[in-house]
Amino acid sequence: MPIADPIAFITANTRVQTVPHAPEISLWLADEVTPIWRMTEEALEEIGLPPPFWAFAWAGGQGLARWLLDNPLEVDSKAVLDLAAGSGLVGISAMKAGAASVLCADIDPFCEAAVALNAALNGVEAAYTTENLLHQPIPDVDVICAGDVFYEKPMADAVLAWLVEAHARGIRILVGDPMRTYFPKSGFELLAEYHVPTTRELEDLAIKRTRVWTLSGT
Repeated sequence: MPIADPIAFITANTRVQTVPHAPEISLWLADEVTPIWRMTEEALEEIGLPPPFWAFAWAGGQGLARWLLDNPLEVDSKAVLDLAAGSGLVGISAMKAGAASVLCADIDPFCEAAVALNAALNGVEAAYTTENLLHQPIPDVDVICAGDVFYEKPMADAVLAWLVEAHARGIRILVGDPMRTYFPKSGFELLAEYHVPTTRELEDLAIKRTRVWTLSGT
């Protein structure tokens, strides 16, 4: 049975924390002292909760958020899409950097509550859609941001094809990736590299080497 009140669930099962690599931003996140941290996938399924990717600040998103905050002209007065938004970290960063609007997109309906809570926490507004945009026409935006999307081959292939199409239409593509296995070997230009604090509970290293790229098409 689906959880009746996602916002109440999030506030009861996570806590407000600053993002390690972008401390200007705070999010409702899970950690060792919050109830859902140790729950197994089976236990999550029993309470009607998909794997809560929205409850963590993943390394790729942290790197991309940091880059946007340090390079606000990239999104200033522009329409931005945060693809596979999760917590909304990247979209929130874009708004704080001066974006005219942000659309956060994630197929997990629970993310809508997480994004709403996190946007309000940071004093910004962000629209949201649960539509799988990879099966939709390219949206009318200036910039598409994607953090941590190359962790699984089928998704990586689908995302790359969609981003290439968007790039061909003149949309700026920005990607944050912590050296995931399925990140493309070509076609991207490196913008920055960071060493992002994370946790061994989520990643293989406590500090993840994370890169921010733009799609160059070459």
